[in-house]
Amino acid sequence: MSPLTSKGFGRPGSYLRNKASGSTRARRQSSPGYALRRRMRRGFTGENEHLSPSDGTPRKPYVLLISLVILSLVITTLWFREGQEGGPLRTVRVVVQTVATPFEATGTWVTSPVRNFFQWAGDMGVSRSQLQALSDQNNELRARVIELEERHLLDERLSDLMSTVPTGTPNTAILPASVIGLPGSSYEKVIVLNRGTRDGVDLAMPVITEQGLLGVTIEVGPNFSKVRLITDQNSGVAVLVQDGRYLGTVQGSLNGDLRLNFIPIEARIEPGDVVLTSGLGGIFPKGLVIGEVIRADGDHNTLYQSVTVRSMVDLSRFEEVLILLEAPPSIDNLPRAELREIGRD
Repeated sequence: MSPLTSKGFGRPGSYLRNKASGSTRARRQSSPGYALRRRMRRGFTGENEHLSPSDGTPRKPYVLLISLVILSLVITTLWFREGQEGGPLRTVRVVVQTVATPFEATGTWVTSPVRNFFQWAGDMGVSRSQLQALSDQNNELRARVIELEERHLLDERLSDLMSTVPTGTPNTAILPASVIGLPGSSYEKVIVLNRGTRDGVDLAMPVITEQGLLGVTIEVGPNFSKVRLITDQNSGVAVLVQDGRYLGTVQGSLNGDLRLNFIPIEARIEPGDVVLTSGLGGIFPKGLVIGEVIRADGDHNTLYQSVTVRSMVDLSRFEEVLILLEAPPSIDNLPRAELREIGRD
């Protein structure tokens, strides 16, 4: 047998034909449309079906999907049938949750630095408009907090002021006011308040603070009033010494202290004695604190002692005051009494 016959080329020229057909097939397979036509042919003939690795029969993927759906329905039905009392599925769930909790906590702890880093990196991308909006909101909240704090402090100061109002004074006779002007010189100690005739303020009305008597109104306008302090050298108040009940008058001076006049030489006056308003004169109610005695000198060649009193009011700290709109009646405007004759009904 010839070599050509043993290789399957029995007839002359068959080797050349096979070689030519092989080269033609190679060119056809390398053409662009060959792969597309082959995929289309496999799609029509079912060549692209999945084959089972054991017997080579086609495997249906939807069979597994249907099985999983049926299994989930069965588990859901059993879950709801168990109710709140529990059952095997709930027990399994609790066990799985108990076992997984430490691993979940560990995972959270391990990944927290990474999450914090990405959160920090995300915050770096905040726009300028967002930062400006946050800054404006912060400023607004701070202003609101300051406003509320001021209102709280004002309420506390007014509460302290109300504690010094003489007993029996009606609420309608008490008018809060704010100080809008301080004394301009030591020669004339006058302050200005933001209340006037529109609020019912008139001349010769007492003005008090939580420390005691401050002064009296000497000039009133529609929306303001001027108050002469008791430390002014032109002021004068009828007073009494609390220990001993000695009557006298106090007058202001340039250095801010008060001079207590008309105290008899035999009166026992000591430093620390409290001086109050006596209620005489019809302007100031009785019992308002004036100050305390800081010095008492007696000269036997005179009728009266030289007593110095220091006011309780700190002129550098008060902001709000109270105006007493109703002063006690004076001897000049007492109501006329009705006299009844004895023996007549």
